[in-house]
Amino acid sequence: MIDESRNPWKILSEKEIYDNRWINVTEYQVINPSGGQGIYGKVHFKNLGIGILPLDDEMHTWLVGQYRFTLNQYTWEIPEGGCPLGTDPLETAKRELLEETGLTATEWTHLMPFHLSNSVCDEFGHIFMARGLQQGQSEPEETEELQVKRVPFEEAYQMVVSGRITDSLSVAAILRVKTLLLENKL
Repeated sequence: MIDESRNPWKILSEKEIYDNRWINVTEYQVINPSGGQGIYGKVHFKNLGIGILPLDDEMHTWLVGQYRFTLNQYTWEIPEGGCPLGTDPLETAKRELLEETGLTATEWTHLMPFHLSNSVCDEFGHIFMARGLQQGQSEPEETEELQVKRVPFEEAYQMVVSGRITDSLSVAAILRVKTLLLENKL
């Protein structure tokens, strides 16, 4: 029987390498599960990742395109943003949807919580589906140069399947909604 509460890692020491208002990087000297000594770097996120999949009555969704500095490439994603720890994720989702697309919604569904990349960071996220949509004016942040497009949901799903959408929040949200559609739960 597997003991899921047993931690096989032993921390010998830790040293903060970098810190800003969004992330903290710590290097650990460790004994790994096989008994060997080594290092492990951990990125701690000071915000939750929030993703929103807006879905209208005609089964269209909105994608946001932008050049991602970290990847050095242009990407298409669902609307998303950071939620300061201690802040309500749903309130952040509402704010981000309005900022990036100009949309407001009357119906919100929490689709799932998840870890975004648990091998090197502790970033945790929530994805929501927004329905009952009304179009208004977007309010992008000064650091965002966004393109927004309304596409059939099936097109967004095919972009995931073909590898054109690779962002983890987007992939998880689109696949979760596709599953709900296949199960006739939407």
